[in-house]
Amino acid sequence: MPSFDIVSEVDKQEIDNALNQARKELATRFDFKGSTAAVEMEKDKIVLTAEDANRLHGLREIVITKLSKRSVDLRNIDQQDPAISSMGHARQELVVKQGLEGEKAKEIIAAIKAGGYKTQNALQDRQIRVTGKKRDELQEVIAFVRGKDFGVATVFKNFRD
Repeated sequence: MPSFDIVSEVDKQEIDNALNQARKELATRFDFKGSTAAVEMEKDKIVLTAEDANRLHGLREIVITKLSKRSVDLRNIDQQDPAISSMGHARQELVVKQGLEGEKAKEIIAAIKAGGYKTQNALQDRQIRVTGKKRDELQEVIAFVRGKDFGVATVFKNFRD
């Protein structure tokens, strides 16, 4: 039977490229000359550090702009609240969400079932496997999921007969 997977993931190489572009812009920007502002990638989060809240805000805008230009879906980037110390140093984490969490996956499965499609939907290792008898039905499900906004990026993989 034909099937495909619905996943929510971000291309790590595109994030790395965007962060390298942000670092280059940071080095050439006049308002950041002599600044200790930095952009770091740690496992599944981007850490921004600067001397004060204003520079942190500017740094965040640079990074978000570069991510969006590299076609990274910003719905999968969770911006934490900035932490500003009494000394004035500012730090903020941007968490990169990979995979479908339980509630979002259940919401997507419920929406597909409510759409009246004759498919079987199963949550497997942070992705949804959709199986049906006809390819046309599966393509309708893909169009349906693309048309709705679930608050996360949805990518379709492994379409097989």
